[in-house]
Amino acid sequence: MGGSHMRSAAYGPVHGLLPADTTEDVRTRGAGVSQQIAVLPVGSFEQHGPYLPLATDTLVACAVAREIADAYPVHLLPPVTVSCSHEHAAWPGTVSISSVTLHAVIRDIADSLRRSGVDTLVLVNGHGGNYVLGNAVQESSARGEKMALYPAPEDWETARERAGVVTSLLTDMHAGEIEASILLHTHPELLRPGFETSDHVADDRRHLLTLGMPAYTDSGVIGRPSLASAEKGRELLAALTDSFGTYFSLLTEATSAETSGPSGP
Repeated sequence: MGGSHMRSAAYGPVHGLLPADTTEDVRTRGAGVSQQIAVLPVGSFEQHGPYLPLATDTLVACAVAREIADAYPVHLLPPVTVSCSHEHAAWPGTVSISSVTLHAVIRDIADSLRRSGVDTLVLVNGHGGNYVLGNAVQESSARGEKMALYPAPEDWETARERAGVVTSLLTDMHAGEIEASILLHTHPELLRPGFETSDHVADDRRHLLTLGMPAYTDSGVIGRPSLASAEKGRELLAALTDSFGTYFSLLTEATSAETSGPSGP
C-alpha cells in the first residue's frame, strides 16, 4: 500500500457517531417519562484548516448530544452532517445545502417525531453559520410546538470559563481552542500534526457574510488551537451537560403545566 493510502487510512472513518438504540430501547425510555424529548445534533461538512477534519462541527455536536443523552432521559438522534457552510465555499471539501433545505429537514424531522409520540425536539448545533435554526425554533414555538436550540452563546461562555479556555468567544471563531480541545478529548487521532502552530486572530469580521472566510484567513483557522488540551475538552462537555439542565426543566415543566390544566376556583 502506498504512503498516501496509508495516511488516509490512519485518519478515518470515524465510528460510534450513530446511536445504537433498538425500537424497544426507545419504547422503554419513553414509557418512563412524562415528556419525550429528542436531541438532534446538527453539524456541517466544511473546512477547518489543514489540521482539523471537515466533519469537526458534526463531531462536536455529536459529542455534546451524546453527553446530554447519557445524563438525561432523552432520545439521541443521528446527526445532520451537511448544513449551511457557504462562507467556507472557497476551500476544497466544503459541502453546503441551502437554508431553505435545512429548515425543511428540521421541520420534517420534528413532524415525524410528533407522529411517533415525541413532541419535543432539541437542536444541538455545532456550526455558527446555521442561522436558520433559530428561525425554525421561533416558528415552531409560535405554532405551539416544542423545540429548543442548544447551546446558546451564554452556555458556551459558561463552559469556556469553567474549562479555563483562554481565548474569548469572539476570537475563538473557527478551528480554535474550543473545537481543538473537544476533539483532543473525544477523537485525538483526527487532529493532524501542525494545529499547535496554526493560530490566527481576526476579531473584526464585520463583512463576513458578504466576503466570506477568505477575507479574514488564508489557512481557514480563526482562533488559537495552540492553547487546546484534552482536559479543557472534557470540562467543556461537562459544563455544557450541566447547563442543559435548565433547558430540560423548562421543556418538561411546560408540559406538566399543560397537562395539569388551570386550577379550580
